[in-house]
Amino acid sequence: MPQTFFFYDLETSGLSARDDRIMQFAGIRTTLELEPIGEPYNILVKLNDDTLPSPDALMVTSITPQETQADGYTEAEFSKLLVEEVFTPDTITVGFNNIRFDDEFIRHLFWRNFYDPYEWAWKDGRSRWDILDVVRMTRALRPEGIEWPFVDGKEANRLELITKLNGIDHLKAHDALSDVEALIAVTKLVKDNQPQLYSYLLKIRDKKEVKKLVNLDDKQPFVYVSGRFNGEFHKATVAFPLTSGRNSNVVVYDLRFDPTPFLALAPTDLEKRLFASWEDRQKEGFVQVPIKEMQYNRAPAVAPLGVLEQADGWNRIGLDEATITKHRNILLSVPSFAENVRSILEKRPEFKKSADAEAQLYDGFVTDVDTLRIEKVRQADEGQLADLHPEFNDDRLSPLLLHYKARNFPKSLAEDEAVAWETWRAAHVLKQLPSFVKRLQDLSATISDENKRFVLEELQLWAESIVPTDND
Repeated sequence: MPQTFFFYDLETSGLSARDDRIMQFAGIRTTLELEPIGEPYNILVKLNDDTLPSPDALMVTSITPQETQADGYTEAEFSKLLVEEVFTPDTITVGFNNIRFDDEFIRHLFWRNFYDPYEWAWKDGRSRWDILDVVRMTRALRPEGIEWPFVDGKEANRLELITKLNGIDHLKAHDALSDVEALIAVTKLVKDNQPQLYSYLLKIRDKKEVKKLVNLDDKQPFVYVSGRFNGEFHKATVAFPLTSGRNSNVVVYDLRFDPTPFLALAPTDLEKRLFASWEDRQKEGFVQVPIKEMQYNRAPAVAPLGVLEQADGWNRIGLDEATITKHRNILLSVPSFAENVRSILEKRPEFKKSADAEAQLYDGFVTDVDTLRIEKVRQADEGQLADLHPEFNDDRLSPLLLHYKARNFPKSLAEDEAVAWETWRAAHVLKQLPSFVKRLQDLSATISDENKRFVLEELQLWAESIVPTDND
């Protein structure tokens, strides 16, 4: 089968891939020449009665829980559709900020529904690409032919702003299908106006290609565009591979900054600077160490220094070769700095682990033995699930199975399982309730738009329908 793109977008109940849920999914498959293939997807996914969505999120999307319940797929049905029809072999999955946002929701969806959370993105010729970083690098290095938006005098790369300035129809921003159509049009805008850069970034989305440019065996400065960098210079800088990072990734140094003040820091002071709290970072005089962990499998927007020789590239990013060479040589003059950074980052404090199995995706990989048991769960229908009691080695999987059955096949629950589920569901909803109620009240007091007030009323009714009562 030839390679195809699958452009997709999600609308969700909130911003946390661990705790929030997909409510709408839309996607369009195209050839590599961006010609549509088949019919578009535009579906809702049922919001379960254990979730209170963020009122702010629904003010943007206008999708109510009641709509998803009436017309949506269950999560199990949706997961099966994605695996069988969408993330097929040789598919390049494409979105706009998808690698940091949408893809994480897909991983957690698959985790909850007994599918491998990773294979969809790499196995059998599959891969992924993020057009947000393509847009950022195009704006930084090859902006000609495209109108670029600003908000309050600052650069903005929001999809709806780019489409508006460039005469692209985008009928309903934050509707998943409309956003997908706009995304394809913006991709074509870059492809048509900067075909060489477009082709290069399509190729280097592969982590093996990234490693050819950015590695610790042959350390060379490179152009790096990321949302983490200063907007004054189009989110672009020249970085240098410094040391190894977690999961065989690489830590890079931003050569815009003179390393001298950081090389002089004692390891304990360097550690305090690297692990500083958000509050400490806001204090006057705090200077952040200009390093960043770059993940090879996240399609980073990187390029060799040669791209700066054209289109006034050095001036556009506010750098010059002399500065880069000077800072690189200073950095290399104290090799212990890289080693100190590496050893300190290895001690990086872990995020507090959740007691909820649904939020424990990244706590470890499932063993081969459990993988076989997971497959049996996924293949079982409602009747078979009632009699299926696998003895998982992984402690996360038994509670996951209870939740999977309760949400997708409630008739498969035994009496004790139904009690256990309701106990968990009630506690989970009550935990969400205080912040939900406060935000709902705040918005109700300030919003006058008739359509948004309807959504707020539906949210109120949804909460009343799922919050446990004293009689439950």
